Amino acid sequence: MLPTLRQLQYLKLLAENGSFGRAAEAAHVTQPTLSAGIQELERTLGASVVDRARTGVILTTVGEEALRRATVILNEAEELVEAAKNAGQPLAGRFRLGVIPTVAPFLLPKALPLLRERFPKLRLFLREDLTHRLIASLKSGQLDAALIALPYDMAGLDWAHVSDDELLAAMPEASPLAAQERVRPEALEKAGLILLEDGHCLREHALAACGLKPPRSPGEESFAATSLPTLVQMVGSGLGVTFLPAMAVDAGLARAAPIVVRPIAAEDPRREIVVAWRAGSNRGVEGKLLATTLQDA
Repeated sequence: MLPTLRQLQYLKLLAENGSFGRAAEAAHVTQPTLSAGIQELERTLGASVVDRARTGVILTTVGEEALRRATVILNEAEELVEAAKNAGQPLAGRFRLGVIPTVAPFLLPKALPLLRERFPKLRLFLREDLTHRLIASLKSGQLDAALIALPYDMAGLDWAHVSDDELLAAMPEASPLAAQERVRPEALEKAGLILLEDGHCLREHALAACGLKPPRSPGEESFAATSLPTLVQMVGSGLGVTFLPAMAVDAGLARAAPIVVRPIAAEDPRREIVVAWRAGSNRGVEGKLLATTLQDA
């Protein structure tokens, strides 16, 4: 015998709410009904999924693993229902899209009106986060697609090209580098690189494209920014130099501080913007359609 979707839903609600009473209320059933469902799940699995404590419920090791798999199964079931409702109508109904912070504020303002125009029945839910967390949510079924930048480890994912985004050098107006038409990566390194914090893929993309190592070494202090607007302000204040994606510069970000932007004298200083989805997902057709629409934005 296999667990039912209802039992898995009870487990998920129990983990989210921390008590049988609140979980039953969220499931719109009585507490005995939910408790019986959890007990039946435990009999099916042959192990306890929760420890009942005075302070609430705590998932066991088996319960944690069951929850992880249940989340994927329930999301796939929801996706099946959405696909059936919108059969023959691509990008209609709910679509959960993740976007990295170094793309969202620069591409979405142009893309969202176009999406609304072309797909009036689309209900788009957006989540902005770092690449590794978006991909984890993608693989667990919590997102339908993600707008991210390559190169990145794409094992288990398919993707469609949106655009190539050139990486540019940014420095204070008073910097000697501002007089150069193209700036060599070594010159940027010597001028004091400021990058985004670890976890932002743009940091790795820029360093890899220019053949540079992170500016911080053991025992040394270095500046790091949490966002591109903060990074621009730091450079404008004379704290160092940095890399900016062309889409951010085109959107006017470089005008927010007294900085100068120049091309980089490197072989291929760019990142590739793509729409990614789980390999084998029935969202693949919509992912490709979304990528095509973003190309037109």
